[in-house]
Amino acid sequence: MSLLLVGSSVFAQNKQETDILFVGNSFTYFWNMPQMLEAMAKSQGLNIKTTQSTVGGSTLEEHFNKKKNTQTIKLLDSVKYDYVVLQDHSLATIDNPKDFNKYSKKLSELIRKKGAKPVLYMTWGYHSNPLLQEKITPAYNNLAKELSSKVIPVGPIFMKGRQLRPDLNLYFDDKHPSPEASYLIALVFYKAFTGKSVMEIPDRLTTKAYDGEPLYLMFIPSETGNFLRQLVEGYEFTNLNSITE
Repeated sequence: MSLLLVGSSVFAQNKQETDILFVGNSFTYFWNMPQMLEAMAKSQGLNIKTTQSTVGGSTLEEHFNKKKNTQTIKLLDSVKYDYVVLQDHSLATIDNPKDFNKYSKKLSELIRKKGAKPVLYMTWGYHSNPLLQEKITPAYNNLAKELSSKVIPVGPIFMKGRQLRPDLNLYFDDKHPSPEASYLIALVFYKAFTGKSVMEIPDRLTTKAYDGEPLYLMFIPSETGNFLRQLVEGYEFTNLNSITE
């Protein structure tokens, strides 16, 4: 399988579907971000299937030790994935760096034993404290090097968008993403997992409900969509991860 993630090629060329498990909390599931990623891929004729193991406020330690009714270990034992995206608590790198490293490593080892590749999801600083990013970014990059893994640089792109467009509210509250920010996050994952341009991704994203009826995931103003797509397209992903496949 040949994929381009953060500087190499991440989309499976010899497989019609790429299966991704997202492990994390509300920083992943807010505004149906994984479903937006699926819809973006579908709009471009690609097939990405996402599954979530997400519980609000959860940590990777809780996912590994089956706390808070997390289903991560059960899913890894029963389903074959291509990639597993690991997203720890937004303050894990600041408040509990030992557990951040310990359980990222434990889960990564388990993921590889199951035949999948672990991927780190770098989060962003809070609205009230953007300086958090200065600790979050090196913590994820250093861990990725130690694990010989890849990191998706959502946080730095998020913070760059905030800097360039202070009029655009990327926060739902002090820490969670707004709908526009979740669209941005999905764009980052799409770019990382496919290596393809995001410029043709539509402003309206749809999926299907269980009864087959259309379900609208996102309506974003075209001027906002254009800015966010340009932001992702212009970002040098290789700046944050020198590991090559």
